[in-house]
Amino acid sequence: MYQATVPVFRHYLARVAGMAEKAGAEALAARIGDSFPAGQHFAIAAGFALRVACPLAGRPIPDLPEALGPRLAVARAMLGAMQPADFDGAEARLIRHTAGFAELEQTAPDFLHLYGVPNFFFHLTMGYAALRAAGVPLGKADFDGFHSYPADFRF
Repeated sequence: MYQATVPVFRHYLARVAGMAEKAGAEALAARIGDSFPAGQHFAIAAGFALRVACPLAGRPIPDLPEALGPRLAVARAMLGAMQPADFDGAEARLIRHTAGFAELEQTAPDFLHLYGVPNFFFHLTMGYAALRAAGVPLGKADFDGFHSYPADFRF
C-alpha cells in the first residue's frame, strides 16, 4: 500500500505546486461553475493525500497549514517521512472515516482504491480544469510531468 500512496501523492503534489506557481494567486480563484476555487481543490487534494496515507500507515491525520504553498510542502514532507515498513499490515486494517456527511467503514484496499485515490485525483483534476478554463496555459505535461508536446499541439 506504500507504493500506491506515498510516491504517487508526492509526485502529484509536486505537480500541483508547479501548476499553482505557473497560474499565480489570481488564477487560483478560478472556478468551474459553482465548484470550489482551483486553489481550494488543490488544498483538498493535499489533505486527501494524508487522509489516505496516514490511516493506512497507522498514523493520526495531522492538521495542515491553510495557505496552499505551505500546505503542499508540509504534506509532501510528511509523506516523505513515511517508510514502506509503516504500511506493514495495512491491508488488514479497517478504516473508519467520513465522506461528506456519510460515516463509512471500509477495508483498507477499498478505502484506498475506491475512495482515497479517486477523491485525490478528483480534486487535483478539478483544480487543473478550473485553471485551464481560466486561460492558464497548462498542458498534460504540467499535470503528470511525463508528457511532452510541441507548444502549438492541440488534441
